[in-house]
Amino acid sequence: MKKPELLAPAGNLEKLKKAFLYGADAVYIGGEEFSLRVAAENFTLEEMREGIAFAHARGGKVYLTANIIPHNRDIEAYAQYLNEVKDMGLDAVILSDLGMFQVTRELAPDLEIHVSTQANNVNYRSARAWRDMGAKRVILAREMSLAEIKEIREKVQPDLELEAFVHGAMCISYSGRCLLSNYMAGRDSNQGNCAHPCRWKYHLMEEQRPGEYMPVFENERGTFIYNSKDLCMIEHMDQLIASGLSSFKIEGRVKSEFYVATVVQAYRQAIDAYFEDPEHYVVNPEWLEEIKKVSHRDYTTGFYFGKPGATEQNYATSSYIRDYEMVGMVTGYNPETGLAEVIQKNRFFRGSTVEFVRPVGKFFSQTVTELYDENGVPLEVANRPQSKVYLKTQEPVEPDTFIRQVRTAKVTKM
Repeated sequence: MKKPELLAPAGNLEKLKKAFLYGADAVYIGGEEFSLRVAAENFTLEEMREGIAFAHARGGKVYLTANIIPHNRDIEAYAQYLNEVKDMGLDAVILSDLGMFQVTRELAPDLEIHVSTQANNVNYRSARAWRDMGAKRVILAREMSLAEIKEIREKVQPDLELEAFVHGAMCISYSGRCLLSNYMAGRDSNQGNCAHPCRWKYHLMEEQRPGEYMPVFENERGTFIYNSKDLCMIEHMDQLIASGLSSFKIEGRVKSEFYVATVVQAYRQAIDAYFEDPEHYVVNPEWLEEIKKVSHRDYTTGFYFGKPGATEQNYATSSYIRDYEMVGMVTGYNPETGLAEVIQKNRFFRGSTVEFVRPVGKFFSQTVTELYDENGVPLEVANRPQSKVYLKTQEPVEPDTFIRQVRTAKVTKM
């Protein structure tokens, strides 16, 4: 059985680097056009070149997302854009539209095409059809069970790869085909500019009583009737692998570097643990505890075990759960003094209990006993974001190690 690919989101160049350092096999990125995540920083052409070189030097792959639903004006613009990027060494382009598919086959016949989840792929005949047209991979819709995925795997050609989301935010609309944002905010989600009205709170107004708002009661603040919990399948790795998926995809191009690194590392450990000893595989509860330390909503298994019911929605709040915050990033370490060079992100104190999350190996926790500024002056508090500080660590630490601590306020608004 071939080990599935772990595919991570990369909203910018730094997130791409962290994804590979923490265990990703591949990343998906967006350029400055044609990507469904305008809220992400996305990649300039030069950043794309640098990211591809970084990935390939580590045996990784980079897939370019171009999965908007295009209008006439977009087709020629995409052709021009494709001519600019096709020789950079991209490993695949992710598309949802048949017209853009044909343009890609004509202008870049050697570039792999992955068919986006936006194309609503939910049956084996569609998957076969895309493969017959030249697609290398089909990204399945989120609205599918493990049993359905397994059936598709059995009924399509062996050389067709299947990919599915295993972690991250869930869209209330079918495979992300949302009209709410365009209608309510004038922002087209199918062009990458979603306003996320599914996360807003709603009341009911009766036609003959304008201005009289009646809550659809969940609590006194109203109800969030479209607000899905986040997908999380880390406790079901053996079943995901048995389904025949070629690639496990993590959502989150607009999430932080800390989010990408933490979630990727947990799934990396789970996948590797299974393949080390499939017969005696057991779920390590630490994997779930780790991914609970990033910003998230309550977790659900989505459609994997059948259609979700009422318990898969969060009707009470659209807030994220943020129990931990990232307070610094290690940029260097002096083994003679035992001091780590750190770029501070959020405030922490001498005497704080912090955790060090390393690219390789288990995190460790310690109390900050020594803390200094750039000039070696002792500090009681690090409270200048982006400044450089030095702190004593009880173990050697590598660059790109995250430092996190428990937040005092555990839940914050979006």
